[in-house]
Amino acid sequence: MTDDGTVVTLSGRLDVRVAADVRNALAAAVDGGVGELRVDLAALEAVDATGLGVLMGAHRRAQRAGRTLVLEDVPAPVGRLLLLTRLDKVLQTRRTERCV
Repeated sequence: MTDDGTVVTLSGRLDVRVAADVRNALAAAVDGGVGELRVDLAALEAVDATGLGVLMGAHRRAQRAGRTLVLEDVPAPVGRLLLLTRLDKVLQTRRTERCV
């Protein structure tokens, strides 16, 4: 996980084992900036229900702070999970040029 101020990059698995660390990193990123918060998921291998909860929590925190959380380059398996859970209607996603 890296954070350059505007982009937080997640890799590996977003599951119960790393949820607290990711939650804290996303909260710090939301609280420490302004405007759009981009979360790069291109290297994310999998996400479980706890991980989805972390993303939703970050989304709500961003909204309360007047910011927008954008999930970038969502891998197909994660995208399917967002679709199945209908979170694709709540969470904003975007493809960048590197993944087009």
